[in-house]
Amino acid sequence: MPFKKLNLSTSIQKSLQQNNYIKPTPIQEKVIPLVLKKHDVMAKAQTGSGKSASFVLPILELWSQNIPEGKAKIKVLVLTPTRELTLQVAEYFSTFGAFLPRKPKVVSVIGGESIGDQLYAIQQGCDILVATSGRFLDVLDKKQMNLAHLEFFVLDEADKMLNLGFAEELDLILDAIPAKRQNLLFSATYPQKMLDIASRITQNPTQVTLEKEEPTVESITQRAIEVNPENRGPLLRYLLKKEKWKQVLVFMANKRATDNIAEKFRKRGYLAESFHGDLTQEDRNYTLEQFKAKKINILFSTDLVSRGLDIDDITCVINYDLPRSPADYIHRIGRTGRAGKSGIAVSFIGHEDKDHFALIEKRSNIKLEREQIKGYELTGETPIKEKGKAPVKGKRKSKKDKAREQALKDAK
Repeated sequence: MPFKKLNLSTSIQKSLQQNNYIKPTPIQEKVIPLVLKKHDVMAKAQTGSGKSASFVLPILELWSQNIPEGKAKIKVLVLTPTRELTLQVAEYFSTFGAFLPRKPKVVSVIGGESIGDQLYAIQQGCDILVATSGRFLDVLDKKQMNLAHLEFFVLDEADKMLNLGFAEELDLILDAIPAKRQNLLFSATYPQKMLDIASRITQNPTQVTLEKEEPTVESITQRAIEVNPENRGPLLRYLLKKEKWKQVLVFMANKRATDNIAEKFRKRGYLAESFHGDLTQEDRNYTLEQFKAKKINILFSTDLVSRGLDIDDITCVINYDLPRSPADYIHRIGRTGRAGKSGIAVSFIGHEDKDHFALIEKRSNIKLEREQIKGYELTGETPIKEKGKAPVKGKRKSKKDKAREQALKDAK
């Protein structure tokens, strides 16, 4: 089905054509007509499925049919879990609204930037507000933002927001926005806590689930290479030389390791950079822009970019360190193989990773043959895990005893 059959205006059709959007993805095909009919939607959609456009396009269509006169008023609120996704969604609204009779005034609200400047931008007139939930509450606390005209409330990557304490913030948000509104929820998973949140936001949503659980992995060649931890860096350099991958995203376990390995690769002449949450927002934006522009070929990153990084030309994703959560494996590898292109995902596995990777395979419904590369073979044996001694009853101090001891210390 082409986009033409989805009842979108010629102005939006023009923006789609200009950005090479020819055929809607399955999630877009299902969600866009529901939003246009003003249904509440609760969609289960994996990363890379095109879900952002599935709510951006119909919201722009409905908004453009009823543009208020005078100063722009906040009609749309989109909340996301990360700064990068917030900026990306805001960019989608601006891109696809470029040819509307009046361009929407889009404001993004994120941490790491001046809250005063963001509040000023809102007060100058804002049609669409895209924000991380924490910074949104900071702005809300200033009591200088009018949400009385809000018509659309969207949660994007809602399960990730749940991990960041969103459940505790929800009451404050719901108290601040009108009870009558259209609600759109997008999440890769729907655990019970997520269902509880959904029930507080909307009562009778139309549920949308793609038939295939993992739509993004079909075009991705997945590999599992066994290697000792100390040989992962040399192995990565060997693979880069042999395979000639052009744009590579490497996932690391922590910020320090990310910085250290990026520095080592730069010293060897690679166009490499690190990316993590300790960077200033200006540095984060600049690094992603450089990576998109192919001025950086290797980006070493924490899981910060496992969701919300929409770059079509990432050739290969490397799990230098395996993700802690099996669910994050799909989100990581979904950074490649986008926009109909093929991609490669490689996971490095040491002795201590074997059980965890087996769990990842089970949860992801995959089974990969283990490879070993000549000169970088996995050596040694899997360490035997010693069972810890059973706790002796009565030996551990209770919380009450600890509190008493602390009170005595404080009194001295």
